[in-house]
Amino acid sequence: MKASTLTLEEIAQRIGAEVHGDSACLIHGLATLQEARAGELSFLANPNYARFLAGTQASAVIVSPAQLADCRCSALVMKNPYVGYARASRLFDPLKPAASGVDARAIVDQTAKLAEGVSVAAGAVIGAGVEIGANTRVGPGCIVGDDVRIGADCLLHGRVTVYHQVTIADRVIVHSGAVLGADGFGFAPEAGRFEKIAQLGSVVIESDVEIGANTTIDRAALGNTVIREGVKLDNQIQIAHNVVIGANTVIAACTGVSGSTTVGANCMIGGGVGIAGHLNIADGVHLTGMTLVTHDLTKPGVYSSGTAVEENRSWRKNVARFRQLDQWIRRLQSLEKRS
Repeated sequence: MKASTLTLEEIAQRIGAEVHGDSACLIHGLATLQEARAGELSFLANPNYARFLAGTQASAVIVSPAQLADCRCSALVMKNPYVGYARASRLFDPLKPAASGVDARAIVDQTAKLAEGVSVAAGAVIGAGVEIGANTRVGPGCIVGDDVRIGADCLLHGRVTVYHQVTIADRVIVHSGAVLGADGFGFAPEAGRFEKIAQLGSVVIESDVEIGANTTIDRAALGNTVIREGVKLDNQIQIAHNVVIGANTVIAACTGVSGSTTVGANCMIGGGVGIAGHLNIADGVHLTGMTLVTHDLTKPGVYSSGTAVEENRSWRKNVARFRQLDQWIRRLQSLEKRS
């Protein structure tokens, strides 16, 4: 049996589901309800796709108890099928485990300490005083600066750059092109010029964080920029100096968080959001895509700003009317006073 082939019973045990149907059925991969074929496992998490359940060619489907009656093939039943899918996806991940040890084409300073099972790929550079925990993988072309601390079971994909003195805890995943610990944007203006402020702090990444490709997290001017445990950052996000992101917050691509802002725990921040500096965002805040935040948000809830897309002719008229808004309000207030 191939290493990537599992019985339905084996999958059920690993994802916490109950088997209905052929527990010995062999599964070699995952697919959508529409595209799945024999030997593949699918899932139904979004009710919009329920219409595809009856006709799927999958050998089995992960479903909730309420959906089981509509499933005509074998099923893995659990309360949250999407979590089941997430767990099952890791069983069939094609990313091959790297052999432990240092590739002959890597450069590792003699003062660096690598724990058992660490893998350092070709072209990686590990600086002086670095400490890397057990079973962590450093991908090809990564740069790990002096005095960096990286915990156990981390994965740095190719071309990640970790500046000096950054701390990364356990089970952190960092995708290609990410930069951790570059200088924060700090300058003192004088006579039309700008004097650079040395960024003397660092970056602390807590456990179980995932950082997307080409995301940047700047080091603090003083103290630390902190990414709390369980945070998930998408691609191309900018986290400025001295920002704190609370535990289990998720942030979608192209969002920017300005300096010294604190984002609470369990927040959900959509793509392209802009958050100004020196603000406090409460726990449990949900910011929809393209929202601009310019003041503190002290209560949990869903927040939005901006206008949705419309035809250009209509948009131009509305912009013109928006510019007249203050004039119309003043006229309305004047009429109210007369009445």
